[in-house]
Amino acid sequence: MDKNKVSLRGRNILGLEDFSTEEIRLVLDTAKEMKNIIHRDIKKVPALRGKSIVTLFYEPSTRTRTSFELAGKYLGADVVNITAGTSSIVKGESLRDTLYTIEAMGVDAIVMRHKAEGAAEYASRIAAPVILNAGDGAHAHPSQALLNLFTIEQHKGRLEGLKVAIIGDVLHSRVARSDIHGMRKMGMEVHIAGPKTLLPRFLYEEPGVVVHERVEDAIEAADVIEVLRIQLERMQGGLFPTTREYARIFGLNNDRLKLAKDDVLILHPGPMNKGWEISPFVAYGDNSAIQEEVQNGVAVRMALFTLVLTGGKQA
Repeated sequence: MDKNKVSLRGRNILGLEDFSTEEIRLVLDTAKEMKNIIHRDIKKVPALRGKSIVTLFYEPSTRTRTSFELAGKYLGADVVNITAGTSSIVKGESLRDTLYTIEAMGVDAIVMRHKAEGAAEYASRIAAPVILNAGDGAHAHPSQALLNLFTIEQHKGRLEGLKVAIIGDVLHSRVARSDIHGMRKMGMEVHIAGPKTLLPRFLYEEPGVVVHERVEDAIEAADVIEVLRIQLERMQGGLFPTTREYARIFGLNNDRLKLAKDDVLILHPGPMNKGWEISPFVAYGDNSAIQEEVQNGVAVRMALFTLVLTGGKQA
């Protein structure tokens, strides 16, 4: 496919399973240009001047919502934030009516996070604005997976052939699902490890994914390790004995880190449960790119806005 003919203009960003390798490459290359804007003294370009964006979050968020908001503002768009607790949602307004209300105001894009799997796809079917999925239940988080790929490539200079270990609570992780789609399409080796109770059945049938019983086997000679947050708020209990036991058997600590390559890159989507799934030494160590992920998230979301609203054309 000719890269110059690849376009995401008007495209709903629902999940990476719908993306081609060329489309992922387009986002990553565009994000490189966007990152330069973040480093300027004056972080403002007119690429989206006259465009309006609404962030609609039914679940709490710090990194994702703020980075989408800043991404829109850095590009010159008008951005309005709506949260469930401060809107008519608390009065019982349905998702459909909320979307219709936002659409009637003439917005160009809606960034949406919702607790229900498939909520973003539903929104794309009934609302005219472009929908960008900022997380729907445990289903997908495409922009997080894209920023992970971007961060890896920035450090490693490539994606194809790298070994990545994803460890932890895969069952409840929309990030892991999107990561697997994106990483496999870009030619990476994906290895998974965690408590069996937190490993969904589909992993064992996923082409190109290797599931390990021991964390040590997954991270041995790894180029990248992504640690997933233990999502206690989504659990009913009984999935593992205690957080202390989890840390002992599955947590990424200094001793386990030595099994990976010396220049291994450490990722975590945040927020971190330090001392549970990851030790403070690893989280803030020389191999960690966790804070850099946050900055790269702004660049990738700037790229997505530019590509879906203008086709990449700069004003």
